[in-house]
Formats: sequence, C-alpha cells, structure tokens
Amino acid sequence: QVHLEESGGGLVQTGGSLRLSCVASGKIFSINHINWYRQAPGSQREWVAGFTTTGYTKYLDSLEARFIISKDDAKNTVYLQMNSLKPEDTAVYYCNMFLFGQRGRADYWGQGTQVTVSS
Repeated sequence: QVHLEESGGGLVQTGGSLRLSCVASGKIFSINHINWYRQAPGSQREWVAGFTTTGYTKYLDSLEARFIISKDDAKNTVYLQMNSLKPEDTAVYYCNMFLFGQRGRADYWGQGTQVTVSS
C-alpha cells in the first residue's frame, strides 16, 4: 500500500523559514506528478507548487519566489523550502503525487502538516 507522509510543519514567526518533507513509501514503480497544496481555515485547498511531467518546477504566482520545491528521486521524497513566511501562509500543507504503484496508477495525498506563521 502506498503511503505519503508529510513532516516539517510548525509555528514560526513572520519572516522565518520552514522546510517541509513528504516521503512516499510502499511499492512504487514511478512518480509522474508531484505537487504541494495548502488549505487555510475557511478556504478551499490551493495549489502551491509542483513538478511538471518534464521535470520543471511551477509555483503559485502570488508566492513571489519565496518557496522552492525540490525532490530526491532515490528517496521518493519531495521538499518544500518556505522562506520569508507571512501570516497568510498559515495553512495545512498537503503533498500530492500521481504515481504508478503496485495497484496501478493513482492519485495519493498525505495527511497534511500544519504551518502557522505568527505576526
């Protein structure tokens, strides 16, 4: 069974940094799409960053280049480095992968990790 688990969230002051990690475990043959989403209280889930199928990175325009997504293919791990954090970045951050596992191709989500930015 494939499982995604995020870590690295926490409480940080405005201007601080956090690095989120997401590890995919289980029988995985390939990972086709990787994305980070976030959901603030009372808001819909919002796409934040991701890798295209050709390996390029894309970001939510409003982030103003404060976040960096990276990955370690050998470890089936994706990271989200978040810098110059603002109170409006407060949300639960979710990792999402569309991958080819033992049960075929499917979309997987982690349980989320809370990021709170204090003013």
